[in-house]
Amino acid sequence: MVAVPDGQGLNVHSKAPLPAMPLRSLTLFLIVLPLIADGPALEQPRTLVDQYVAAAQGQKERLQGMAMEVEIEAELPKLKKKGHLFAIRKIASLGRITYDAIRFDGDKTIRNQVIARYMAAEAEVSQHDGESVAITPANYKFKYKGSRELHGRLAHLFEVKPHRKRAGLYRGELWVDSETFLPLREAGRLVKTPSIFLKRIDFVRDYRIEGDLAVPDRLQSEVDTRVAGKAILTIAYHLPAPPASDLPADALVSQSQ
Repeated sequence: MVAVPDGQGLNVHSKAPLPAMPLRSLTLFLIVLPLIADGPALEQPRTLVDQYVAAAQGQKERLQGMAMEVEIEAELPKLKKKGHLFAIRKIASLGRITYDAIRFDGDKTIRNQVIARYMAAEAEVSQHDGESVAITPANYKFKYKGSRELHGRLAHLFEVKPHRKRAGLYRGELWVDSETFLPLREAGRLVKTPSIFLKRIDFVRDYRIEGDLAVPDRLQSEVDTRVAGKAILTIAYHLPAPPASDLPADALVSQSQ
């Protein structure tokens, strides 16, 4: 310590100055510091997105030809109408989705105006170019929100926002499994409704990991219609699928016309 007179007869103690850092070492430190602080933090989300896209593409190929049993429940609370459909959901070799109906219980309005229209819309979207609605950097902006636990698994959470308004795209969240990089949840609001009779469509689609596949588990959706008010749709997916009925879902769609 060095005693320094303060001009008032008091001694103020101060530390001796530290040795100066050599100019070469200081320059190297200033160059490396941004790489240490920002490099991994900026690179990780980009790497996670790339791993997710690769896993999702591989899954798309493996899902072709798969059939699942589905239970579809729908309700129009304003009209106090409900309905319940059992069906087989199939994914053809080219990715097209079709339904074979097994049994329906409930109001015909639910069957024709809610369930049949949903199945027709999903089938129509599946016929389009899959790349145009895929959750990829070409269609979406990804913002990393950190890691969370979901369904007992560690997941990476992304906020996703489409680059443009297009049928089949949504704004909301994407949850990616940290082990397989497959989707655990997609949730949000469609940026463009498939019909002028629909004002808004919100949804939550959950998956369960089965080996190297993310299998659809449950879909919950709320739809604001211009005529019947709010419609609530819930779909539960089951594996494996039993033998399909001879009654195709096209019969339901035709009855809604």
